[in-house]
Amino acid sequence: MIREAIILAGGLGTRLRSAVPDLPKCMAPVAGRPFIAYLTDYFRAAGIERFIFALGYKSSYFDELLQRELPPGSYEISVEEEPLGTGGAIQRACGLARDRTVLVLNGDTFFGIGLPALSAFHEDRKADCTLCLRPMENFDRFGVVELGPDQRVIDFREKQYYTKGLINGGVYALNVERFLEEGLPEKFSFEKDWLEAFYTQRRFFGLEQDSYFIDIGIPADYERVQKEVGMMTIKK
Repeated sequence: MIREAIILAGGLGTRLRSAVPDLPKCMAPVAGRPFIAYLTDYFRAAGIERFIFALGYKSSYFDELLQRELPPGSYEISVEEEPLGTGGAIQRACGLARDRTVLVLNGDTFFGIGLPALSAFHEDRKADCTLCLRPMENFDRFGVVELGPDQRVIDFREKQYYTKGLINGGVYALNVERFLEEGLPEKFSFEKDWLEAFYTQRRFFGLEQDSYFIDIGIPADYERVQKEVGMMTIKK
């Protein structure tokens, strides 16, 4: 069972600046609480015991929040002095990981995945990385991930209009040791420079999960999540 998570929380949030001008994107208030607090609530309830926060932009804004929301000793902070890209941020945070497998989350996206199912699937496939995929219909904001019969990733398709498809939900189970052995540069994109560049050579799999998903990166979805805050909880 995966017990450790990296949360990418260093984004500038430029597209959300009109709605939340002075905060990192994942700190945007939702029903009176920072969005990222709903992430930590959900995944602590799901079984995550330790968080590594990959921070950059206005990292000091997180100090009080983490002390208030999380038990002492249950988190660490990895701070990038200059933007390293998603890959560089994950690579640096992996240096603080204690477990063989970590969950990787985007701090501005909520995807209510089933952690036990993901853990079992990732272990069974002996995957280098397992992508959590969300089925969608009639969309153009996201690219599509294609899977083979064994649920192995066989293609990444660019953003355009799709009537239906599986999108990358921004939640991953990652084999830490294999990732750190890649010898990747200090700055790179996890999605473009690793997943999309290496999927034919590595054991990348996709697990479809049809659960609540929202990315607050644009003002319209940030407004929508205010009304749907009750969806960001573990369903009993």
